Amino acid sequence: MDLKLSGKLALVSGSTAGIGYAIAQTLAQEGATVIVNGRTQAGVDEAVERIRAETKGTVHGFAGDLSQADAAQEVVRRHPGISILVNNLGIFEPKAFEDIPDQDWQRFFDVNVLSGVRLARLVLPEMKKADWGRIIFISSESAIQIPTEMIHYGMTKTAQIAVARGLAESVAGSGITVNSVLPGPTKSRGVGDFVQDLATSGGKSFEQVETEFFDHVRPTSLIKRFGTPQEVASLVAYVASPLASATTGAALRVDGGVVKSAF
Repeated sequence: MDLKLSGKLALVSGSTAGIGYAIAQTLAQEGATVIVNGRTQAGVDEAVERIRAETKGTVHGFAGDLSQADAAQEVVRRHPGISILVNNLGIFEPKAFEDIPDQDWQRFFDVNVLSGVRLARLVLPEMKKADWGRIIFISSESAIQIPTEMIHYGMTKTAQIAVARGLAESVAGSGITVNSVLPGPTKSRGVGDFVQDLATSGGKSFEQVETEFFDHVRPTSLIKRFGTPQEVASLVAYVASPLASATTGAALRVDGGVVKSAF
């Protein structure tokens, strides 16, 4: 299927690894010009070269912390005409509620929510001029099923859905769509490393820990395994395309059926 992404300029925040990398790689494969972002120049350069080699596409890099206002302003200044914005930048950390200090609540909000709000605000004027654009927030099934071990994280994921819906309504009747995508437990770099550490410390294999996780922590999963970054990226690429023009204001689940609802 041709997703008709040639000529589109896409920014994927936090895209040197994991879900973000898979999204950037898929968009480049489909013909979009992609801006890869990460905090370090070395990490960005490595990801850019890998995606270029894999896709033969046009890929640029931007090293900077896009949770900071000056970096967000600089990437938009340096790359005018962004028509696809994928707000993937995010952090997570298991921590008991009573151990989460005020500064952690603020830090999670700033990185997971405000970074996307700020970038959307910066790219929206040009999207309005062109009467076309795609803004996608990478949320999580944790937005609906708040994890007791990461309440501050779940809060930010719910907030992303609210922002996406409100922003979609604010551009109603235009060629701009705004959606949130909700991955389930996904074998991204961070999750993979976390599970591997649990396996090593417990003298178990990765597969044993994965089975136990879906037996006891996410028993409602229908696929009974971690999703892959590419499975998430495939949905995001479609939503970012002109083919998805009737999909807006939606919270789209690619969660392996973890959320126990038909709707």
